[in-house]
Amino acid sequence: MLGLALDGSRLEGVVLRRSNGSLQVHQRFTATLSLDPLTNDAELVGREILNHLEAAGVRERRCAAALPLKWALAAHTALPQLAEADIPGFLQIEAERGFPTDVTTLQIATSRLVSPSGAQHATFVGVPKGHVERLEQALRAARLRPVSFSLGITAIQPANTEESNGVLALVIGESEVGLQITCGGGVAALRALEGGVEAESGRTVLHGDLIAREARITLGQLPAELRDAVKRIRIFGPREAAQRLADEIRPRFEPGGLAVELAPVYRADEFGRTIPPETPVSAAFSLAARQLAGRSDPFEFLPPKVSAFEQLTAKYASGKLRTAGLVAAAVVVVVAGLFAVQQWRLSRLRSQWAGMSAKVRELGDVQDQIQKYRPWFDESFRYLGILKSLTTVFSEDGSVTAKTLEIRELPEARGVSVVSCSGNAANYSALQRTVHQLGAIPGVAELNVPTRGKTPIQFTFDFHLNGGGLNEN
Repeated sequence: MLGLALDGSRLEGVVLRRSNGSLQVHQRFTATLSLDPLTNDAELVGREILNHLEAAGVRERRCAAALPLKWALAAHTALPQLAEADIPGFLQIEAERGFPTDVTTLQIATSRLVSPSGAQHATFVGVPKGHVERLEQALRAARLRPVSFSLGITAIQPANTEESNGVLALVIGESEVGLQITCGGGVAALRALEGGVEAESGRTVLHGDLIAREARITLGQLPAELRDAVKRIRIFGPREAAQRLADEIRPRFEPGGLAVELAPVYRADEFGRTIPPETPVSAAFSLAARQLAGRSDPFEFLPPKVSAFEQLTAKYASGKLRTAGLVAAAVVVVVAGLFAVQQWRLSRLRSQWAGMSAKVRELGDVQDQIQKYRPWFDESFRYLGILKSLTTVFSEDGSVTAKTLEIRELPEARGVSVVSCSGNAANYSALQRTVHQLGAIPGVAELNVPTRGKTPIQFTFDFHLNGGGLNEN
């Protein structure tokens, strides 16, 4: 999965792969876009993104993209005691009241939360549909297939975890600081603090006074019980910049009971999967990791795909009768088409059978002979199983290749094979990944990997393989 995060003109990308319960980083890159996706032609923007992907060696096409937080509009409301079936209608009305623009022009997502007293609240976030569509067009022009559009800050600090309860998160970006307040299993506040970050002579300058003031204003706008539930401030971003910001705002918040802490790297089990130690926190990594871990985001802005029939119905149907007529016509066409396809397939299958019936009878005779003499042969296909197990550890990009393979039986241990495989590796990290995957195969023991040379690295895998760990199927 390719994770992309667009922050101003800065594009960050991370390619993750899931293997044996762990997440591995295969590529990581950053690039500066000279074209704005909102004002320039989508084809040109897509070509520029594609050039950056090719320069970084990225071939993965499925991507999860983080939308800039400054595109988002947010509104908050309290939920009255209503039946669950009536809540969507109420939320629709509140969204129309809460946003300063026509809601039909927005792609809206909602996060619901429960306060300590049991009262329910909801936060709406809307992103202009035009922005989303232009970004989707640019990514498709870059030959990418978007599977998710979300916000980087909600992926970095997910709201539905226990440790996110009562947290004010600050994420330092290129030109702004993202702010998010999570409690009660949802997002209570979300905004971009523009002007909090400036670039001077290639150095990031943080305005701690402005950030602290806006954070206090945001807290003050929350209901008292939600405001009192916030106990921690977590700062995400480059380690040096995050430390400077923490030092500036700590005296303003800690006397009031808010602890300020840094989160420069992920925990080892952050996504329920093993990740490389000391992995720096980033929106691109979090988006890709959450997709691979099967964790959803409350704010999903990827437009739903509408079928051609639904588009036709929406365009031309003006009443129930016309809709019913279109449905009936569609049913007739589908049924007739099914019968036509069935007759065509039957005719085609008869023709194929006439051409192959003689060979089928011949193969049936061979199969009868195999069944007759099967007890004289070993059906385990042991050496093919060893070859298949060994093949799975080599990467598809050709960075590690095998030249020779030798398999022999260990006389003093029945069912144990001695395997020796030599080859070349483009670099040491690729060889280490292959060794790690080889060691994870059940039954592999006494693994020894002597190496020679540097570019390429010549290696030999020497190991014992217990027959009980093979899976020939």
